[in-house]
Amino acid sequence: MPPRKSVSAATEPQQPTFTITELAAEFDITPRAIRFYEEAGLLEPGRKGRNRVYSPRDRTRLKLTLRGKRLGLALQEIKQLVDMYDSQASAAPQLRAFLAILARHREQLEQQRDDIEVTLGEIRQHEKRCRALLGPA
Repeated sequence: MPPRKSVSAATEPQQPTFTITELAAEFDITPRAIRFYEEAGLLEPGRKGRNRVYSPRDRTRLKLTLRGKRLGLALQEIKQLVDMYDSQASAAPQLRAFLAILARHREQLEQQRDDIEVTLGEIRQHEKRCRALLGPA
């Protein structure tokens, strides 16, 4: 993990900053979750004394991370996409990578749906046999 950035009001242009508590409240997650994403390299807050100070960039990265989690992406996939988002390069590689990840994820979900349908069919069969064995109620 890269070393923590020290925040100095004299050297940095004034931009809004956020505390861990503010971000946790805004995104309805726990500070522990934010620290977990920090440990995973998704967030890189500065420090003001002993306190973490999150920049608008960190806030955006957190928002993208949570969006990726809602889509069911792995943290490694999310980090890859978020890191691309930060790069100054063309958006085309990021979009192609995102499309590939989404396609793999869609295939997994479709397979899970098919598996669920098969299992539900088996459950219906067992229910039908049990009712037949019980006879008329």
